[in-house]
Amino acid sequence: MANRRRWVYRGSEAIEVPLDYTPEPANTDGVLWNDRLYQDDNDPRYASRSQHREFMRRNGLTTMDDYTNYWKTTEKQRQAIREGRDPTRINHVVEAFNRHATRRK
Repeated sequence: MANRRRWVYRGSEAIEVPLDYTPEPANTDGVLWNDRLYQDDNDPRYASRSQHREFMRRNGLTTMDDYTNYWKTTEKQRQAIREGRDPTRINHVVEAFNRHATRRK
């Protein structure tokens, strides 16, 4: 039987390891990987997702992911406007015409 070998990558470097190798556990310091962004920010206002969420709620702010469904439902309307099929356009033209006509009197 052929001699088997096992390799792992550390960055862009391949390192040979024993066949029974198990990777070392990552040092997470008890922090979820996606909370690390909040801690690395060094922002004194918050250091976790829950603190960020509370900060946003307290200040009447939101993030773009709150608009996901809104953007999906209004995509057809935006596409129609881009193609020149805006149902409100005729009203705007009539209003502009009337404003112009009343100024000329």
